Amino acid sequence: MPLAGTQCHREQHHQQVQTNINSRPVCWEFEAKRVAFDSEGSRPGFAEMWWFQQGMCFFPVALVIWSAGAFVFSFITAVVLRHVDPLVPYISDTGTTPPERCLFGIMLTISAFLGVATMYVRYKQVEALNQEDDRTIFRLNRTGLVLGLLSCLGLCIVANFQKTTLIQVHVIGAVLTFGMGIIYLLVHTILSYKMQPHIHGIGIFWIRCVLLIWCAGSIVSMFISSVTLYTSIPTIEMAMKLHWKPTDKGYTLHMVSTASEWSLAFSFLSFFLTYIRDFQKVTLHAEVELLAETLYDKLQGHTHNGEHSPLLAGTL
Repeated sequence: MPLAGTQCHREQHHQQVQTNINSRPVCWEFEAKRVAFDSEGSRPGFAEMWWFQQGMCFFPVALVIWSAGAFVFSFITAVVLRHVDPLVPYISDTGTTPPERCLFGIMLTISAFLGVATMYVRYKQVEALNQEDDRTIFRLNRTGLVLGLLSCLGLCIVANFQKTTLIQVHVIGAVLTFGMGIIYLLVHTILSYKMQPHIHGIGIFWIRCVLLIWCAGSIVSMFISSVTLYTSIPTIEMAMKLHWKPTDKGYTLHMVSTASEWSLAFSFLSFFLTYIRDFQKVTLHAEVELLAETLYDKLQGHTHNGEHSPLLAGTL
């Protein structure tokens, strides 16, 4: 009996050792994945992605490239067809006459939707990062979203109401686009300051601050030169005038105004380039909740538990 008990004890000990040996590779594999995740600071599989595939950064990339393409392609088409002068016309002048008017309208409308998507992702990201429930950040973030949406609405108006047809509506769209837009840039520059150093470094704040100053300088220069020009030349005549000569009245003011408008447009777009790195670290998902098993069933007044954020839910 003692011999049998000893043999049984040895078999149990052997099985326990074998189990421990078999479990060690699993344990080591798990630890290796965890260390790799912590040291790189990114999810597994991100290394195999292109930089524009990471997170949601394709939104600001698409917004900047597509909008710049809308300006450049319309300008080239209008110059080639001799609809405008090649030396710095108004951006709106390059989208006044067919066929570039069609290209200008559809491309800027798509830019407006890309702008809405980009600003919404930024809103959800800041909301998710505000774990301390700072009311100032919360209010600024929501205000920024409203201003951004108004700016995108103005861009749609500019794209679809040409200055040669409805100059008043076109001007309202331009004021919404750049007026609300520059306040949006100001709000998010302030947010960048309030979110450092615990969320990001001070460097991104200074970059956005420089772009904001560039944008503000351009809009002030354009406003002063445009108001001075429109007081000396009737509004309707200015709206219909697509070709300028150096001997024309107000030519210098016209050149300052158009150069300022192009500077304003590209400084405004450049601000969204600063979102690329931030958007690599955020992703959004939509969640569907069925209130009934089939479409024939009547609602029972019961809803399932789940995500309550509208449409998209931000996760970091």
